[in-house]
Amino acid sequence: MTQLLMRATSLVGLPVVTTSSGEALAETRDVIYVPDLGRVVGFTLNKRGRLAGRMKHPLAMSQVHAVGRDAVMISDAGALDAGENASAHAVVNDSKGRNVIGNAVLTDAGKQLGTVRDLIIEMSEGEVIGYELDGNPDLQRAEGAPLLLPLPSTLAVSGDVLMVPADVEEFIRDDLAGFGSAVTGFRARLGSG
Repeated sequence: MTQLLMRATSLVGLPVVTTSSGEALAETRDVIYVPDLGRVVGFTLNKRGRLAGRMKHPLAMSQVHAVGRDAVMISDAGALDAGENASAHAVVNDSKGRNVIGNAVLTDAGKQLGTVRDLIIEMSEGEVIGYELDGNPDLQRAEGAPLLLPLPSTLAVSGDVLMVPADVEEFIRDDLAGFGSAVTGFRARLGSG
């Protein structure tokens, strides 16, 4: 099975479309990531239209039928009901202030790898399998190339610094092609996935 890997930033602004009627009901505003769980749990939404504002309730990942490069698919408009998304709303409120974007990433040996610029998400499960870093130029293949850092299957996140095993360096990539296998190799090395 082919993995669909996407950057979190590429999910922002996607239409939320029903599979029942094909109607676009909303658009994604923010990706709700809970680092302690290692997954995306939902999306905050904007209403559709020129003068539309923010929707009151988030969309829980459990209500999402599929996510692709062009849309977030839900079964029908009922998936946006507040009652269906109560758990996502609670997670949003609980996760405020735990944004990892901009956090420094260090190895457990003390080497600075860079700062988190984006999340790399395996979309079938909503699992965040890596971070894209604004990184250490010594680790870049070419000047300005992104650094895609695989994550272990569990990661403790606290404060403004993320700590990763030093072994991660040999698995850093600069594009999404082959990144899934780098994550698998890294996790196998750690015995965590």
